Amino acid sequence: MRFTVSITTNDNDYQIEQAAAARQSAQRLGVELDLLHANNDAIEQSQQILKAIQAPPDQRPSAIVFEPVGTPLPQAAHAAVAAGIGWVVLNREASYIAELRSRTKAPVFVLSSDHHEIGRMQGRQIAALLPKGGSVLYVLGASGDASAHRTEGMMETKPKSVLVKTLRGNWTEESAHKSVTSWLKLSTSRKETIDLIAAQDDSMAMGARRAVEAQFTGAERDKWKALPFIGCDGLPKTGQAWVKSGMLAATVVLPPNAGLALEMLVHAMKTGEQPRELVFTPTTSLPTIEALQAKTKK
Repeated sequence: MRFTVSITTNDNDYQIEQAAAARQSAQRLGVELDLLHANNDAIEQSQQILKAIQAPPDQRPSAIVFEPVGTPLPQAAHAAVAAGIGWVVLNREASYIAELRSRTKAPVFVLSSDHHEIGRMQGRQIAALLPKGGSVLYVLGASGDASAHRTEGMMETKPKSVLVKTLRGNWTEESAHKSVTSWLKLSTSRKETIDLIAAQDDSMAMGARRAVEAQFTGAERDKWKALPFIGCDGLPKTGQAWVKSGMLAATVVLPPNAGLALEMLVHAMKTGEQPRELVFTPTTSLPTIEALQAKTKK
């Protein structure tokens, strides 16, 4: 079996873990792996995947696993199925999945973190950290399903007494650093009271923290650095480590799922059974909501 795995970029901690998980699973399962990253460019990703689909039959992958930069590539999906190639979408909705499954015996499914629940978990963290209400500076990822659902979920569970100011990033530390730096340079921003800084992934939360540390000095710098910073992804070497060191107050832990996708594909191809159309991976709060509430009460 040969699989093509396409991740969005190689400079985001979650995507780096996705690549590592895919490599580990491929080695354990004894399958060939062609690992691609799209440099956060939807056109480049589409071209890379179409090249794999259009390769000579003996060089085509058994299945393509990809996390979309932009749209979930419906034309490429149909071309893959027509060529007998399996198709797995990671962490993104794809309305065409049911139709594709009706036309092929190859495995076709979506494997995703539950972005709405991730947002709800972050809203609960905000509620625990700001029991009396306040203002949150919230750094979004690039526009798309993941960012939109996380925002909707957060707005559902955060207290009405918490006001949210949003900025746009692009799922990288540097993008959040630039966005927050630009905002802090506005004279109106320095007059605003911010009680917590949240981001839709840990790398952007750290980018926001770095921007705060660079823009202020003295007592004002100490005040901003003392704010709770929270993120998402919770990978062992980054998000979880930053929580343990106190750099982040909390994160939402999401297991990388590219390796699981390969395991599901191999099982499906050996048994002839289609996996479920949509499979969600679990999410947890670190620390737990109860621990955050207890800490706030001290």
